[in-house]
Amino acid sequence: MARVTARPTVALSTSSVWPESTAVAFEVAARLGYDGVELMVSGDPVSQDLDTVRRLMDYHQLPVVSVHSPCLLISQRVWGTEPWAKLMRSQIAAERLGAKVVVTHPPFRWQRAYAKGFTDGILAMHDETDIVFAVENMFPQRGPSGLEVGVYSPSWSLLDADYPHITLDVSHAAVARADPLVLLEGFGDRLAHFHLSDGTGSRNDEHLVPGRGTQPCVQLLQRLAAQRYAGVVVLEVNTRRAASHEERVADLAESLAFTRDALAATAA
Repeated sequence: MARVTARPTVALSTSSVWPESTAVAFEVAARLGYDGVELMVSGDPVSQDLDTVRRLMDYHQLPVVSVHSPCLLISQRVWGTEPWAKLMRSQIAAERLGAKVVVTHPPFRWQRAYAKGFTDGILAMHDETDIVFAVENMFPQRGPSGLEVGVYSPSWSLLDADYPHITLDVSHAAVARADPLVLLEGFGDRLAHFHLSDGTGSRNDEHLVPGRGTQPCVQLLQRLAAQRYAGVVVLEVNTRRAASHEERVADLAESLAFTRDALAATAA
């Protein structure tokens, strides 16, 4: 894991204000004092329009530090349906916006051709560009009976994967009932990006405000700070149940304060 002396950058995922817009995410991030944003490319037309995103960056004086490619089930038709083309467009977006990281997921099992060449393709892209493609740990689907069904190929777990760069997502670890501290240790120098939120071990991907679940969020942040983590900590928090815009802003302010306090405690 790369080492630096400065504290990690803390950014806000634009998905954290859903169902409000990408433009609102920039306004909230600037208002609360986040260091930057992660652009979640989604069905929101603004998230797909790089000229508009650049204007938001300039107006709010906030960088886009990373781009999340449209690889979720709900964004399967965003930027077309061909998965490699989506990754290429995400790379172009990152280059145009000055971001250093593209976040993507392992292939779904039904994406057979994509899955077959995914590892080799990621390794080839790693050798051809300065953009970091950080594959995100995922989770199995779990029914009411507890039976697990794997929907990612070759696996939702990345501990045995050959990807050079990985994104650790705490909420995903909670759904998988995997200890994120063990994942952090296992990913080692491959950890390039970090998605922070909380979870309770539910079969649902909760993305709670840090501190409202059961995950060791403080310990994770303290370990990152102690190891002089050189990447970005992105708050990817689900606020869709907020009763109002101001309640949503309060949740994201709490998330930022939690993160900075934990990082500063170790730095001190």
